[in-house]
Amino acid sequence: REAESFKEQGNAYYAKKDYNEAYNYYTKAIDTCPNNASYYGNRAATLMMLGRFREALGDAQQSVRLDDSFVRGHLREGKCHLSLGNAMAASRCFQRVLELDHKNTQAQQELKNASTVLEYEKIAEVDFEKRDFRKVVFCMDRALEFAPACHRFKILKAECLALLGRYPEAQSVASDILRMDSTNADALYVRGLCLYYEDCIEKAVQFFIQALRMAPDHEKACLACRNAKALKAKKEDGNKAFKEGNYKLAYELYTEALGIDPNNIKTNAKLYCNRGTVNSKLRKLEEAIDDCTNAVKLDETYIKAYLRRAQCYMDTEQYEDAVRDYEKVYQTEKTKEHKQLLKNAQVELKKSKRKDYYKILGVDKNASEDEIKKAYRKRALMHHPDRHSGASAEVQKEEEKKFKEVGEAFTILSDPKKKARYDSGQDLEEDGLNMGDFDANNIFKAFFGGPGGFSFEASGPGNFFFQFG
Repeated sequence: REAESFKEQGNAYYAKKDYNEAYNYYTKAIDTCPNNASYYGNRAATLMMLGRFREALGDAQQSVRLDDSFVRGHLREGKCHLSLGNAMAASRCFQRVLELDHKNTQAQQELKNASTVLEYEKIAEVDFEKRDFRKVVFCMDRALEFAPACHRFKILKAECLALLGRYPEAQSVASDILRMDSTNADALYVRGLCLYYEDCIEKAVQFFIQALRMAPDHEKACLACRNAKALKAKKEDGNKAFKEGNYKLAYELYTEALGIDPNNIKTNAKLYCNRGTVNSKLRKLEEAIDDCTNAVKLDETYIKAYLRRAQCYMDTEQYEDAVRDYEKVYQTEKTKEHKQLLKNAQVELKKSKRKDYYKILGVDKNASEDEIKKAYRKRALMHHPDRHSGASAEVQKEEEKKFKEVGEAFTILSDPKKKARYDSGQDLEEDGLNMGDFDANNIFKAFFGGPGGFSFEASGPGNFFFQFG
């Protein structure tokens, strides 16, 4: 009678959803009369409402051990198994209920739920092997609707989230499990994996070691720990070689590091950028550009890689590409330095779309006034129309064009003010120089001087000399 009184009080608290008090009274009932199946069944139901499914499972199992025909006991045991992710054991419990009561609709529905969970498990296993991690996350989310207390499903989901680069979500899932079970090796492994993929390799190693203390045979933690240590060592060796100026060795070490773990996107992005820096030092600029491109493919937020690639584009006179990269950088980080780099690239791009007067005269950008004059004398005589009067109309037209361009180039580069404006990328039209009205012959006459005319006369087949009148 005393036990029944405790049970009735427990029922009253259960009805009011005060599950903690209900648990206390059901416990008193069990302590008073430990062989009553319904008391264990009621306490199991209370523990389930509190989310303590593992303890509830123990009570449910005890209730059916005391009374194998206790239908609600088998149902609760099945529900606990299913909530904990053991769909096979759950199915056996629900089948037992149907043996006792073949019309039990709850058991029929729960059996379908257990089958659904088994199906999602099977699909997830195949998709994990295919590395279709998004599909695995989807399957685990569906399975967790029926098995909310299954750590195994949560860990698989968290691992896939980490492999998809969704680190905060993965960390959150693993941390929730560790709050309930600080020794869970799988959760420790996932925490380490997130840190490893975020390039916090030293911290990651600590978590992998902790996981291996809890489960020495944890294969994934063992492999990840080995990769993390190897990656850290190889990257540090590469950095050391680079600082010492041994670029060839640094290149080899970064290349070896890139082969350790293709899944570590963030660290590999840095390694590609580092190798790109090495290639730029070795003046292998196209290879450097390729490395930086690989870096931003892996991590599109990696500012350092954009800056390195942009500089290589500048060095190879690919100014449009350089402007694009500097624009990307400036949109992300609006600093004074990035604004200046963008401006410089835009100026060079503008300059590259004009005629290259230095190239036309065949002189270096640092050529002296005397060198510019000598170059003009040589090119003007080479392309003067009179020299090509016997050539075809097409050749004459081309030489006339070159003659005019040589005159333009000399006009700009021999005038310090115009040259300065040209070098800085400014519009020459602002100086009142209209190249459309430009007369190359006037420049030619002014340069060679003399009141008389001038002509080219033959001095043998194919040979000409210049003669003043």
